[in-house]
Amino acid sequence: MYEIVRKEELAENIFLMDVKAPRVTHSCLPGQFIIAVTGESGERIPLTICDYDREQETVTIVTQDIGASTNEIHCLNEGDCFTDFVGPLGLPSELCEDKNLEETKKKSIVFIAGGLGTAPVYPQVKWLHEHGVDVTVIMGSRNKELLFFEDKMKAVAKEVYVTTDDGSYGFHGMGTDQLKALVAEGKKYDHCVAIGPMIMMKFVCLLTKELGIHTIVSMNPIMVDGTGMCGACRLIVDGQVKFACVDGPEFDGHLVDFDLAMSRMAQYKTEEGRKKLEREEGKTHHGGCGHCDGGEK
Repeated sequence: MYEIVRKEELAENIFLMDVKAPRVTHSCLPGQFIIAVTGESGERIPLTICDYDREQETVTIVTQDIGASTNEIHCLNEGDCFTDFVGPLGLPSELCEDKNLEETKKKSIVFIAGGLGTAPVYPQVKWLHEHGVDVTVIMGSRNKELLFFEDKMKAVAKEVYVTTDDGSYGFHGMGTDQLKALVAEGKKYDHCVAIGPMIMMKFVCLLTKELGIHTIVSMNPIMVDGTGMCGACRLIVDGQVKFACVDGPEFDGHLVDFDLAMSRMAQYKTEEGRKKLEREEGKTHHGGCGHCDGGEK
């Protein structure tokens, strides 16, 4: 059992939890995720690792109450336990690996976090700060009330720019608008990491391709099972079939077919849609399960 040792409400329907998970904390890195299960009959829920403390052996997750599964998580309190808490899964961010550190230090990096995407952006920025890499962060939110981690981000980033869609706080506009404004002021970036809703990442990539900024996106929004068995996170990257949970979750954003990915997300929400996708995609529908003779990548 995996005990919740701290629970905090960050904003309306957005909660942070520190979970005792020794095996996960011993090897996890920014960019990876876990699968949480709330009970014997509970769903498997993939959640990005927001932070970790190796000494305290805790993993931090941030969730938003948007459905039955996340509501089950939010009903848990300090002292309650997850039935299962598996990880770390997925590949770590390439920026946050020791073997790439010298190359990373040469980059001028900007992060664009949209909404709940702030949670997976934070551990990357924190890791880079701890290893002597200064980065710029653009944090976007629909309004001031849904904004979180501003102070934590300012403690680890060289520059933090806050945007709100309604203009209630910070820069009035989207993260892309703020990036345009910074570039117009003479700021130069050669590497961007965008994490947030699919549509937000799509438009960030359209802009950064125009600006000539290499861009990495995290495709965790499309994950369901988290192990490649369900086929939900199948996507096309540079013309090849990939699966966010086993090949990612991070990919070159300029090579991702966002329109196809968003279309699949809509279809996958219904039983009829799932069956249709399975028929159309055949052997490439699944990835990573090892049982369907279709783990073609």
